[in-house]
Amino acid sequence: MGIELYALDSCPYCEKVHDALSEAGVDYETQWVDALHSERNEVKRVSGQRGVPVLVDDDRGVTMSESENILRYVDQTLA
Repeated sequence: MGIELYALDSCPYCEKVHDALSEAGVDYETQWVDALHSERNEVKRVSGQRGVPVLVDDDRGVTMSESENILRYVDQTLA
């Protein structure tokens, strides 16, 4: 499955992660989520919480939230 990014359209933190993944040349799939937190059941299922962005790296068994953590992971692991 590779790398998936759970993101919300127009979310500035999600945009930063999108930009970092693109700049690093990482192939990934975006899972667009609902604006309502209460409707983000898939995000809750994979990460235990409903906030975005959430990065899932199936190849390395990593799931993480918080854009700063994800940006650091992209820079140190995926770039």
